[in-house]
Amino acid sequence: MVTKRTPLIAGNWKMNLDHLQSIAFVQKLAWSLKDANHDYATTEVAVFPPFTDLRSVQTLISADKLELAYGGQDVSQYDSGAYTGEISGAFLKALDCRFVIIGHSERRVMHNETDEVVAAKSAAAIKHGLVPVICVGETAEDLETHGPSAVPVAQLRAALAGLSGAVDIVVAYEPVWAIGSGQAATPEQAEQVAAQLRIVLAEVLGQDVADATRILYGGSVKSGNIAGFMREPNVDGALVGGASLDVAEFASISRFLKHVGT
Repeated sequence: MVTKRTPLIAGNWKMNLDHLQSIAFVQKLAWSLKDANHDYATTEVAVFPPFTDLRSVQTLISADKLELAYGGQDVSQYDSGAYTGEISGAFLKALDCRFVIIGHSERRVMHNETDEVVAAKSAAAIKHGLVPVICVGETAEDLETHGPSAVPVAQLRAALAGLSGAVDIVVAYEPVWAIGSGQAATPEQAEQVAAQLRIVLAEVLGQDVADATRILYGGSVKSGNIAGFMREPNVDGALVGGASLDVAEFASISRFLKHVGT
């Protein structure tokens, strides 16, 4: 029997919104979802603000007893020490973060993060009780040279190298060629890669973990295309970039069940 996976809609704010703007945004998002009678038990919604916003978001969510989840956009592979500018998983956990994004393509490219660094950060997240959202994806050149799933599969296999047992993780397939381009992958393309990623999860961590792990699609996700992705059996949600900065649009994406139909 396959484990039922609760869909996850995650908003990666990247380097946008200061701590005051984040308070206003989270309030509006929570109100919008409440007005629409959103059921968080059927679709989890999470935001990933900049580090400087996290305390403000934590305070608001705690004080108002909001059901939104949140997390960091990155984490250090180190626990503490002389690592200027780094953020320990212990710090994120102390702010009640549930998730942390690891290995986003922008980190891999602009900060030269290797598969080995992504693996170390994933292990650090687990160590500190965080759920890593492990990002994998290929460039247009990778797609042309290696095919649709070779690079994401290799990246995931490397990221899982230091993990074992019944770990709680999320995998996000983000084709680099689709991020910010306005041209999303097709639902069929996303499903093809997601199915291969689930096979890797089963091979490395066992079938139970593979069945329970949520695989997200990311790359030019919007309210007009989310339903197509969510109809695919191996796509369990979305990691949303630009559209997550628009309250109405992100709330609409989060309410994808209204659009999927039967």
